[in-house]
Amino acid sequence: MTGGTSGIGLATARYLLARGHRVAIFGQRSASVESAVQILSSDFGSERLFARITDLAAPAEITTFFEDLRSCWRTPEILICNAGVSPKGPNGPTPFQTLTLNEWNDVLAVNLTGAMLCCQAVVPGMVAEKFGRIVFVGSLAGRAVPRIAGSAYVVSKAALSGLARSLVPLLTPQGITVNVVAPGRIATEMSGASSNETNRAAIARIPAGRLGEPEEVAAAIGFLTSEKAAFISGAIIDVNGGEYAPV
Repeated sequence: MTGGTSGIGLATARYLLARGHRVAIFGQRSASVESAVQILSSDFGSERLFARITDLAAPAEITTFFEDLRSCWRTPEILICNAGVSPKGPNGPTPFQTLTLNEWNDVLAVNLTGAMLCCQAVVPGMVAEKFGRIVFVGSLAGRAVPRIAGSAYVVSKAALSGLARSLVPLLTPQGITVNVVAPGRIATEMSGASSNETNRAAIARIPAGRLGEPEEVAAAIGFLTSEKAAFISGAIIDVNGGEYAPV
């Protein structure tokens, strides 16, 4: 799982470990990886946990991560692409008119290209086993009119749905499901305190009247990785408290 060191990713790691899975995570910052390992190991031990410092924007590091993982365990049966960056300044996201090519490329390198490279790393093994689960963590921002996120983030998250759509006819016949979970505003470190101005405005728009919890998103992700979700491929599960309801 990418982005497994905090927020939704950490909650999902806990969910899967609690159900007997072995879980491999990576993050870019050593302090975040060390903290996640300490938290997860204290509850589940270290035998079923594999963690490395890896830059998702560096293809060679992704390759090394999966090579090390296969040498330690085996090719993963489940891939969860959760990592995402959303650059913001003191006044929020960079306005589109002043968005630089470097910022655009940096966001897509992590949020989209990194997910694609992780898929390429695991799909051959999944095909060989005739089993696999791929879950992309998108965003409400990639589904509806964005109110908070910047253009690069919105495009990257919307594009994950296109990536999933392209993989469904290729991989589902091989026993590999491909789905998307699209969270709305969730109470994580990235979103900040629920009392801040941005979150107060978000809560006013959400029919549920609150921010979501990481564990609620983790439960949706976890279900899609399960045997009971074998007939679900090409779906998007919205976890947003009713803010966006395409029914």
